[in-house]
Amino acid sequence: MDAGRVKQRFGARLRKLRKAKGLTQESLALACDLDRSYVGAIERGESNVSLINIHRLAEGLKLKPGELFGD
Repeated sequence: MDAGRVKQRFGARLRKLRKAKGLTQESLALACDLDRSYVGAIERGESNVSLINIHRLAEGLKLKPGELFGD
């Protein structure tokens, strides 16, 4: 699997989980101390997310980091 596809799948999973929690990109970004445009770039598969930011996103969604790597 190429890197672009990995980023797209991660972004799609993040968007699905965020929406399931009823959060906007802005509210998730605020909870994670990240910029809203960065969260959008992740969801579009444009950004290669660091481990630190994966943990921040998981905390903002009240999930374990591994749950961001589901379906």
